[in-house]
Amino acid sequence: MRGARVRAEADSAAAGPRAMVSAQDVHKRYGHDEVLRGITLEVAAGEVLCLIGPSGSGKSTFLRCINHLEKIHAGRIEVDGELIGYRERGDRLYELHEREICRQRTHIGMVFQRFNLFAHQTVLGNIVEAPVHVKHETRAEATERAMALLKRVGLADKAGAYPSQLSGGQQQRVAIARALAMQPKLMLFDEPTSALDPELVDEVLAVMRSLVDEGMTMIVVTHEMAFARDAGDRVAFMDGGVIVESGPPGDVLARPQHERTRAFLARVIDGARAA
Repeated sequence: MRGARVRAEADSAAAGPRAMVSAQDVHKRYGHDEVLRGITLEVAAGEVLCLIGPSGSGKSTFLRCINHLEKIHAGRIEVDGELIGYRERGDRLYELHEREICRQRTHIGMVFQRFNLFAHQTVLGNIVEAPVHVKHETRAEATERAMALLKRVGLADKAGAYPSQLSGGQQQRVAIARALAMQPKLMLFDEPTSALDPELVDEVLAVMRSLVDEGMTMIVVTHEMAFARDAGDRVAFMDGGVIVESGPPGDVLARPQHERTRAFLARVIDGARAA
């Protein structure tokens, strides 16, 4: 299992850890296609939840709903006790203005499959952009934190480089540093290694493991079963827009209870052996 974490265990001794993410009966559709069909789950502060499942099962859509990049059609999502994307009046929900949604997103870091770096800006410029223009930090303050983050992800010597001069693994590490520069309380990872050559995967997973050890709350959509097994507190298997089963990694990955989970894991294992 993973190493010791920096956690405030005393705070949770009496009442248990607070829920950082709470999703209640979340539905999402595109036209007549319902891609999320009643997702209910909680992620405690400091917990790492790994979402696994076949393509098209709704994993990435659910992740994007958490920071309101996708609007939900029913249910509710709260992050650290705050309703995301909506204001509640009586028994009705009203969508927030974009400025309020942007404020909520400052607390939620997200790393995508594709790196989404600004090609015309240097590595340093990519990282300081949001703290300066969204949080209104001074450029000196944002630069100091950015350099510390680049050192943390092993790229302190690349501050003046442009994304096109970096490998895929380096670009993804910059993307992680960029998300962390906003000092989020929650990190979302949407298959962060799926676009990388196999030899570059480990360098990104190493950075993610360091966040795990520091107690960052994380939801990770991944096909990296070793990471889910070793770094996750909990694994949830999704298929057809629902959570089929959820539990400790040792249970879900080694002793799945549902046939759909067993079939998926068998395909993943056979695929890994073939590769």
